[in-house]
Amino acid sequence: MNPDAEKIWRAPRWALAALLAVLGMLGPFSIDTYIPAFSGIAQSIGATPVEMQQTLSAYLFGFAFMNLFHGALSDSFGRRPVVLWGLTVFTLASLGCALSQTIGQLVFFRALQGLSTGAGIVVSRAVVRDMFPPAAAQKVMSQITIYFGIAPAIAPILGGLLFVHFGWHSIFWLLVGVGVVLFTANFKLLPETLHAAHRQPFEVRHLLRGYWDLCSDPRFLLLALASGVPFNGMFLYVLAAPAFLGDHLGLAPTQFFWFFLMNIGGIMAGSWLSGRMAGKVAPKRQIRDGFVIMATISLANVAANAFFTPQAAWALWPPGIFAFGWALMVPVVTLLVLDLHPTRRGMASSLQAVIAATANGIVAGVVAPLVMHSTMALALTSIGMLAIGLVAWVWLHRRWPEIGRRVAAAV
Repeated sequence: MNPDAEKIWRAPRWALAALLAVLGMLGPFSIDTYIPAFSGIAQSIGATPVEMQQTLSAYLFGFAFMNLFHGALSDSFGRRPVVLWGLTVFTLASLGCALSQTIGQLVFFRALQGLSTGAGIVVSRAVVRDMFPPAAAQKVMSQITIYFGIAPAIAPILGGLLFVHFGWHSIFWLLVGVGVVLFTANFKLLPETLHAAHRQPFEVRHLLRGYWDLCSDPRFLLLALASGVPFNGMFLYVLAAPAFLGDHLGLAPTQFFWFFLMNIGGIMAGSWLSGRMAGKVAPKRQIRDGFVIMATISLANVAANAFFTPQAAWALWPPGIFAFGWALMVPVVTLLVLDLHPTRRGMASSLQAVIAATANGIVAGVVAPLVMHSTMALALTSIGMLAIGLVAWVWLHRRWPEIGRRVAAAV
């Protein structure tokens, strides 16, 4: 934690949480806005559904690759420069998407967007731990997730309206505007939170040693898997939204927002409860509760798909409840990851995001196209994603039972 934290930020804690949440929302916002326009973009530029799916996987793999460096760069040069350069590249990449005329151009600029948006998510996590002690950090992390949930709930609504009235290019012009606004806000408001004494030398040997320390630590890998992979149990449905909502449930693009609203509502409710539990409930109990909720609703979803014809009245609920369970535990797991190696929190945040984004990219580019044809296949794959994270957490719990046992300190 930065010893000068109280001097750096004198405004209310929620204001910093809101600023960091806006940074964190940029990634999902740039995905959710254009999903309702998938079919329109494909018709406009003559792309197949598989090619359109690659615009998602290119974005996610770009996100995963650059996340290897966002945190390490912020540990060496500071949090603020990495955020501002990331926003600059994102704005230029969004401009390229808006001007794209072929699927190849769109895939390229979507990959460039992915390379840049991770800066906000990765660095915002490190900033929280720079500025707050454990219990307060969990509350702020939960607040960030709540605020961050608002934008993805609005994104598909805006994307659907823009697509219907102004065409798909207008969606990316919106992202250009978002990039400009965020750059201006962070240039004026975001302080440098990394204390000079905590900066790491930017040397290849030192960086490689840091990557080795983290990647050879089984505790880090298991925690990263426990938080990053289960997310895909819900994210799979987001990626398959055009098929799941349009083909299987018969919803129009302008009705997609109900699905996103329920998912984001689940995330916001789970995050709110996580913040309320900070400093009162042991982290491992909170994590256990999150997994119990996700496992229960996943089993119910498989059973419902086995015995009933999918209908919007019930099929929209499982992903939202799953999101609630995930959001209940993920702020706690994230803080446990960051505190394993306190001098390399930026790098730890990077590698955690890399593991999650790599899983997201595989699901987007390989898994989702294979299973989106069937609601039962989606349900089984979702519970499979959960199982990977659950096995990782049970393994960690049995091998290192002391992790997450103590209630987070308030100061």
